[in-house]
Parts: sequence; C-alpha cells; structure tokens
Amino acid sequence: MRLVHTIAQVREAVADARRLGSTIGLVPTMGALHEGHLSLMRQSRRQCGFVAVSIFINPTQFAPSEDFASYPRTLDDDAQKCEQEGVDLLFAPNALEMYPQGFDSWIEVGGLTSLLEGVSRPGHFRGVGTVCLKLFNISQPDRAYFGQKDYQQLQVIKKMVSDLNAPIEIVTVETQREHDGLALSSRNRYLSKVERQAATVLYQALQAAQAEYASGQRDSSALEQVIHSVITAQPLAEIDYAVVVDADTLLPVDTIDRRVVVLLAVRVGLTRLIDNIILNNDATNNWIIPD
Repeated sequence: MRLVHTIAQVREAVADARRLGSTIGLVPTMGALHEGHLSLMRQSRRQCGFVAVSIFINPTQFAPSEDFASYPRTLDDDAQKCEQEGVDLLFAPNALEMYPQGFDSWIEVGGLTSLLEGVSRPGHFRGVGTVCLKLFNISQPDRAYFGQKDYQQLQVIKKMVSDLNAPIEIVTVETQREHDGLALSSRNRYLSKVERQAATVLYQALQAAQAEYASGQRDSSALEQVIHSVITAQPLAEIDYAVVVDADTLLPVDTIDRRVVVLLAVRVGLTRLIDNIILNNDATNNWIIPD
C-alpha cells in the first residue's frame, strides 16, 4: 500500500492504475477506522481492481460548537488496517492541501439539506458535498462507497452526483453493528461504559418500529410514538429527532404506502448518535457482528 499526502500523488497513482486497465474504487473516510469502514473497503476490493481510501477530517463540515478539535486522529493505526484490507492507495491530506489559501467555492445541494441534519447542523452538508466532490475530482473513481448509517448524507451525495452528471457509481454498504445492535461509529469511543449500554436504545427503538410495521401498522405518527416511548424510557438519551419519512425525499408521510426510512438522532450524554432502518424494503438493513 502507498500512503500519500498530495493531490498530485493521487493523480499519478490513479493514472498508473488506469494504464493497467484497473477500475478505481474510492472509500472516503475521516479516519478512526472501524469495522464499518473496513466493510466498505472489502466491497470495493471485490468490485474494483484498484482501491483508494481517503482519510481527511474535514473542517468545513463541523460547526464551531462541534467536536472537530477532539475528533479522533489515529493515522498510524488506520494505515495498518488499510494495508491489512489490501488497499492500494491511502490519501491523507492536510487542510491546506484540500483548501488552499483563497479557496472559496462550495457545493450547495437543495431540498434534502434543509431537513433533519441540515436543521441540526447548519452548513454541514455544504462541507460534505464540497469535500466529496473534491475527492471525486482528485481520484476520478468509477465507484465510491458509503455506509447506510449516514443515510441523509448518502442521499445528498447521490443527488449531487446525479444533478451534476458526475460519472461515478455510488455504492451503498449496509450498516455494521455490534452484537447488541449499536451501529458502529467513530464517535462511539466518546461513550462511557454506562452511556455505551444506554446507547443500545437507538437499535431497540428501530427494532420496535420494525415490529410494529411487521404487525400491520401503517400510520407513521403511531410508529413515531412507539419510537419516542422506547427512547424516552432511557434517562441518558435525549432525542434530537426520531421520524418516519419517505426514503427518497426524506419528507414526512402520513400513511406508509411507499418505501420509508426511520431516522434517529439521539444524544447519549454528550455524544450525538444517528441511526436508521428502512421499512417495506426487501434488502436487509443491518449486519450484526457476532461475539
């Protein structure tokens, strides 16, 4: 595996791979890699001849009150994991490489970014869209791999790629979970032992919603009431939002007569966690990692 820090080095490596006839897969990350990230790399390895991973803690998607300064930085450990997964290229730029002096061009995706995370985290999706398009332009992948856990982000990126005619296939990889259902996240390491146990309430709420749907419940308000009752029973959990929305538009629905997604954002202690599950969908939503 080759570790590089500049855009020029990425372009050189990708050009070499292209000359050999390889398809290019990109896994964009912010590091602090866990099994969820590794599942993206494995999917890319199965589908592409050349696998690139980026590690960049993107300052433009953090609000001033968020955890940019304390976000875990574990490049040495991350690089070892990438090498073990057969990654060909690891791109770990600094902020000046990605945002040189005078940088002032931004990606704004309408509609989807005005809801949910867009309300809770103003400016977040502008930073996400901008950095993802930059990474796509830098590495020019055939496919880019994203996890379902960040569902709204995934929808925003898909829309950006579609609207701007970017020649990239966005591949969704299912949420990876611990044995007790907690979705893997780099922010889980912020949780104390007690908070870690309390955080399982997100998965419990999703499972309760799925059970209600399976029993025939089609009223979204009734499902939301079930979800809220499960979460509020956990004293360490505070709901930011817990909604049932159209899986494509993320707009509210009254009756579940189409593909919908349950989206959660919940604070457990000081840590904000997100999770989701798609209802009336043939695909499995989640993988649980066995003990």
